[in-house]
Amino acid sequence: MSTAPGGYYGRPVLKEPVWRPEVALYFFFGGLAGMSAVLAFAARVTGRDRLARGALLGAFAGVIACPPLLVLDLGRPERFLNMLRVLKPTSPMSIGSWILVASGATISTAAASEVTGIARPLGRAAEVLAALLGLPLSVYAGVLLADTSIPAWHEARRHLPFLFGGSAAASAGAAAAILTPAAAAGPARRLAVLGCVIELLAARAQERRLGADARHYHGKLDRAAKLLTASGGLLMALGGRRRPIAATAGAAILGGSLCERFAVLAAGPRSARATAAGGTVRAPEEAAKTIRGRIDGLRRH
Repeated sequence: MSTAPGGYYGRPVLKEPVWRPEVALYFFFGGLAGMSAVLAFAARVTGRDRLARGALLGAFAGVIACPPLLVLDLGRPERFLNMLRVLKPTSPMSIGSWILVASGATISTAAASEVTGIARPLGRAAEVLAALLGLPLSVYAGVLLADTSIPAWHEARRHLPFLFGGSAAASAGAAAAILTPAAAAGPARRLAVLGCVIELLAARAQERRLGADARHYHGKLDRAAKLLTASGGLLMALGGRRRPIAATAGAAILGGSLCERFAVLAAGPRSARATAAGGTVRAPEEAAKTIRGRIDGLRRH
């Protein structure tokens, strides 16, 4: 007796992920917040206070959007609070939840101090902590996806963190270039261009690594992500010294980064369905019969 293709007594080989669009938005805003905090600190220590302010405001806008999006996906606020009951180092989701909370607190403190001018020493200390937490906040979503059993995500485990990190750098640089006068936004423009290059190279390397499984990433969202990222990065590199052009390029880069998150998230269900359609799992009776046959054969010899 054998089961239907791709299943075990009617159950799929892999459970199809059911993450909603809020998760892609959560990944996008988390990456934007994390890398913006890093950019803000780098600008501060090099004396670029105007750029630091713009990047810090971008980080605050990103991190403040994350908790509502996560709660929307989980369904009830208490589910998010339950994720904070323990700290499990082996769980990317647990670590990511704590990083998000800590980043939210430090970025909010730093932004409040920047805007109000109150408790500046505390605000500067918060900027340092926000920058330290910014890098893991930018890439942990890629680690989270790679830690699943979905082939299109798991097999891309060496590339997804670079893809998400490059995309986060591109979006942080783009947002800061939009919020900051062009004369002070040079490092933000360079970060945006560098992030675009890393994102596109990581996507290309990931496709080569996945081979046929790369088809699960292909589609309108993937094409839009590559087009917007490449064109936005090129426009930022060539004409970003003029603020209207920087704003246009920044909008394209942000759009590309957002499309990239949706494209990666959409690849999971496609990969799970393809695995279910292409694999077979034998029922216990058939497996036991095969084992008994092999044992009898060994006894005869």
